[in-house]
Amino acid sequence: MDDELTIQSDSSLTVEQAIVNLQGQDLGLRVYAAWWLGRFRVDAPEAIDVLIAALEDEDDRTHVGGYPLRRNAARALGKLGHHRAVPVLIQALECSDFYVREAAAQSLEMLEDLSCIPRLIELLNDQVPGTLPATEPPHMAQPFDAILEALGTLGAMDAVPDILPFLDHDIPRIQFAAARAMYQLTPNPQIASQYGERLVQALSHEDLQLRRATLADLGAIGYLPAAEAIAQTLAENSLKLIALKGLLEKQLLYTTPLELSDGAIKVMGLMDDLL
Repeated sequence: MDDELTIQSDSSLTVEQAIVNLQGQDLGLRVYAAWWLGRFRVDAPEAIDVLIAALEDEDDRTHVGGYPLRRNAARALGKLGHHRAVPVLIQALECSDFYVREAAAQSLEMLEDLSCIPRLIELLNDQVPGTLPATEPPHMAQPFDAILEALGTLGAMDAVPDILPFLDHDIPRIQFAAARAMYQLTPNPQIASQYGERLVQALSHEDLQLRRATLADLGAIGYLPAAEAIAQTLAENSLKLIALKGLLEKQLLYTTPLELSDGAIKVMGLMDDLL
């Protein structure tokens, strides 16, 4: 393998060794290798091949039926950005393991391949047989937040009727994921802003984890009116900066090379204050 494909980690693992480990017998090394290849975004055909093969692994299975190796492989394939992985990730949406389905939905969102939309809608409606709920509270039947976020990013207009009921879901983070998707899928700016404002209000939620998730949502949709609320949110500055970076990137789409928009200048000022 070419020297340029050799990447050093804190354990001095190389791309070549990671690929060997992923095909070996030591389950611990296999799980770590799948994570490592994704973490360092190894752009090598051999890495894609072994990760795709790992999505069908039957050896690494927990006592409750989960597939840790498949989970890491699904996450890594999204990070590596190769569309060759799309068919196997769509197939992974049928896996009995809740967390494999969650990782597959997140990776399909990253890959932005519209062919997965019909299967995501089926999963959103819990119409995929043989799937098991999450093993952790609140024991959701499906990874609804990951599915909703993927449908929004993919511009799945046909999914709007299926998304709307989730605005009233019992779990707040599912409501917010639905609001994020509806913001992205609503062509009327005035109506879309209602969903954006719902996320802004969520920044005041008493649950820190929900505030963190909402920061990520607002950064993902680039909702400029949320800028000051993001900067004032009771959460880590690092997360607020990431969210503001999302807003800034959206604003830069509307600027010329020689002139920043007022929104971009405003967001940059808020980011400076947090540094």
